[in-house]
Amino acid sequence: MKAILALEDGRIFPCTSFTGAGEAGGEVVFNTSMTGYQEVLTDPSYRGQMVTMTCPMIGNYGVNPEDVESDRIQVAAFIVKEYQDFYSNHRATSSLAAYLKSQDVMGIEGLDTRALTRHLREKGAMRAIISTLEADTTVLVERAKALPSMAGRDLAREVSTEIPYFWRDGRRIPLELSSELNEKIWKKNRNHTVAAFDFGIKYNILRSLEKAGFEVLVLPATTSAATVKALNPDGIFLSNGPGDPEPVSYAVKTIAELTGFKPIFGICLGNQLLGLAMGGKTFKLKFGHRGGNQAVRNEATKRVEITSQNHGFAVDLSTLDPSLVTVTHVNLNDGTLEGFRHNTLPIFTVQYHPEASPGPHDAHYLFNDFSEMVAENKEKRGQTPFIPTKGV
Repeated sequence: MKAILALEDGRIFPCTSFTGAGEAGGEVVFNTSMTGYQEVLTDPSYRGQMVTMTCPMIGNYGVNPEDVESDRIQVAAFIVKEYQDFYSNHRATSSLAAYLKSQDVMGIEGLDTRALTRHLREKGAMRAIISTLEADTTVLVERAKALPSMAGRDLAREVSTEIPYFWRDGRRIPLELSSELNEKIWKKNRNHTVAAFDFGIKYNILRSLEKAGFEVLVLPATTSAATVKALNPDGIFLSNGPGDPEPVSYAVKTIAELTGFKPIFGICLGNQLLGLAMGGKTFKLKFGHRGGNQAVRNEATKRVEITSQNHGFAVDLSTLDPSLVTVTHVNLNDGTLEGFRHNTLPIFTVQYHPEASPGPHDAHYLFNDFSEMVAENKEKRGQTPFIPTKGV
């Protein structure tokens, strides 16, 4: 079925829908990963975005129920050069097209994704409309211009869980809204307990925390500092998530109130929110970092880590107080901040996704560092806090 992709700057890409008739709108971005499209589709950090895959053929290994990172498809639409409907993989249970159609998400093919990617690199990520219903490109461009910008939108609230739940052996165990949240709810069947703020948390982060020895309680993004203190976890985790960190001011306030209470580890949006809580500022990247091949230098070891990333905003390095925090990781492509730690408190954070493991194990040490930090803090409560040195 013929379709049109119309960018807000007037660039038009004729294409074909492989999911049937429909329309979709959002910010168009590109991902440079060769595989992992099901992880991309279900990553809450892509909320409100239409993702272009730079790998030319997509769909050849189908989809399955195990490789999801949330409970639904999160992207607004999926853009590929060539869709392969005939999939071949012993784990696959359906085709990519059937999966997209089951959740009313558009998929398009037949356009020059190299040209689209180059255009986005030169002009920046931008809003767009995909349609099989409207043939007038002028109308579509005006509709693209009318879409809300990513900047200024609190999308974390949209993707966050509404009720707290425990993550146990790969399953969500919800807590009733009427349950009194206090430290008595912990089973304490693992080495440590952690309260994980859900700003759009990926399942593999929860798996990684559990593997590192944590009993994990996932909390809504709007959970107050008072509630977390009543829960009295051993550590606090700040998750990834979509959109602009600045409108998530309620979380910044909560994080600032929790600073010094217990060890804190943040990933992606969690990194940006911690940066804001430390008095820094954030800015929108021109076209973002999205893919499984981002080179990052560990400033402590000087080793280069191959990382997975998915973010359109970053912490402005120049706005952080060097007497308060130390830079631990830097992006080698553009020099942007990829991680920092607090100089005196047990707090550290990274911008990339260590749980995605493209290296495959270059960055997974961070979860063990967090576990060690929590253990040291429990042993030395009231003394000098532990600051990890092996990784960050």
